Amino acid sequence: LFSLLLQKWAVFALSASSSLGCLCCLLGLAVSIGLMLGSQGRTLLAPCTVSDITLAPISRECPFDPTRVYVSPPWAVGAS
Repeated sequence: LFSLLLQKWAVFALSASSSLGCLCCLLGLAVSIGLMLGSQGRTLLAPCTVSDITLAPISRECPFDPTRVYVSPPWAVGAS
């Protein structure tokens, strides 16, 4: 249906755009790790503004909760 040359250019264009997207993600990850290491991890908990400690586990204001244990539901891991 498509000519061989057109298919090659399509694969090249998709590969190039995928590589560019990957490089952008790696750059963002490197910046995030650099900021975290530069602030010694303080910026992870900086948005947490809950003054009452009893509300901290149910608060949506804290994106990173180091006290939470994340467990997959049994159906997700294949347990019966």
